[in-house]
Amino acid sequence: MPAASEQKYSTGTGLVYIFNLIVGTGALTLPSVFNRAGWAVGVALVLLLAFMSFVTVTFVVESMAAANAVLKWDKLQARASPAQDDAQGEEQPAEEDEPLVEQRDGHTSLAYFCLEQKVELGEMASLFFSKWGRVLFYLCIVVYLYGDLAIYAAAICKSMTDVICTLNVVNGSVNTSVPEWAACWPVEGEEGEAESGGWRTASRMLVYRSLLGAFLLLVGPFAFFNVQKTKYLQMATSAVRWTAFGTMIGLASSRLVADGPQNHPPAAALAGVPALFGACVYSFMCHHSLPGLLTPISDKARLQRWLCLDYVLVAAFYLLLALTGVFAFAHLEDLYTLVFWRPGQPLGYFLALFPVLTLSTTFPVVAVTLRSNLRALAPPALANGPFKGVLALVAVLPPLGVAFMTMDLSVLVGVTGTYAGAGVQYVIPALLVWCARSHSQRLLGVSSSESRAFASPFRGPCWVGAVLLWAAAAVVLVTLNIVEKFEGKIKAAD
Repeated sequence: MPAASEQKYSTGTGLVYIFNLIVGTGALTLPSVFNRAGWAVGVALVLLLAFMSFVTVTFVVESMAAANAVLKWDKLQARASPAQDDAQGEEQPAEEDEPLVEQRDGHTSLAYFCLEQKVELGEMASLFFSKWGRVLFYLCIVVYLYGDLAIYAAAICKSMTDVICTLNVVNGSVNTSVPEWAACWPVEGEEGEAESGGWRTASRMLVYRSLLGAFLLLVGPFAFFNVQKTKYLQMATSAVRWTAFGTMIGLASSRLVADGPQNHPPAAALAGVPALFGACVYSFMCHHSLPGLLTPISDKARLQRWLCLDYVLVAAFYLLLALTGVFAFAHLEDLYTLVFWRPGQPLGYFLALFPVLTLSTTFPVVAVTLRSNLRALAPPALANGPFKGVLALVAVLPPLGVAFMTMDLSVLVGVTGTYAGAGVQYVIPALLVWCARSHSQRLLGVSSSESRAFASPFRGPCWVGAVLLWAAAAVVLVTLNIVEKFEGKIKAAD
């Protein structure tokens, strides 16, 4: 869809969208994994991950510009052909003052590289990949996006269930490992079991599923709209996000100033690196939604610099959160917000519900991205006809159905994050930009890496190879982390 037909927004608004998409609940696991792997190793790995993710973001931006150039060239050639075949006919009107004849000089070709038309990753795959490449792409992207939506929905509703239901507090910490079918509000009865008879004896699973239904009714409709329709929701959530992170950083910093360091983690502990990598590797993911977020930006000058600034801000937040937390508290929960939990205190409730606020605004963005990619796969009658709204339901209902079955999505998280996530963040951008450069060179006589505003600064082929090697390392290290967790559960069971 041409960007001109959509509502535009400023560069700052676009960066807020990307910040909201990147910073999720995964950041709340950083202090505990920093404590296990060492603070120096943690700092180095977060900075390295931020850099590698930014490299692949620039690959996606360049691929988007190349796709726009290819589509514009095809359009011009299609308009020029009738005029050339009917030389005796009336002169064909030129639209948008664009030439109707083939010009392959560098100046004309470079002018075609732009971000005027939103081209989703799926459409780029159709332009640049082979048949089997497209099949593998869609398998990867659909698994990842469906998995993301299921995880988001389950995490949101489970967090609300933990706050609404009675929680067991032990030494000031919250025990959330309560059975799914335990009573939400325990009543006195034989052996403490919940008796039938109304909401007072409802199970945690019933409350969770009721919240999931409410979530579908409140947030699900946003999947029918464009990202721009969530503008004010995104801005409000960004304010809440900065407030929550700022509060946690402020409380930990004040504790450090008043009482000094309460914890002395090692600088490096190699045994904790797989867990650190598993928690951090997808903390900078936004690649799947870049076309929908960047195309409506009205002023795209110096876009790469602004994206770099966004990544610097996200990395700074992550490091401040992790370093203040790891030194300020002697005991760290896996979910950092639980360190601040105090039942009955408003601040405790605010921080406990922070993941809900974060993921509720990310869910529509990811759903719209999935809907757009499904539209590229669907038959034209469904993609453009009166039933195109069905695609929004196809994007939202299956992941909510998975979340409805269980609160425990650990297997789905592992498969989605480790394998499909590595493909979306590293492999697909690297292969896309490689094929886009080759295709644009053949078609236009100039590579997308030579375009003025949108070429990745990482132009050499060695960068593509480095990203692919990094993806392989990511899969190996995160797989080790999954195996380690699995072995730990077996030992605990024995």
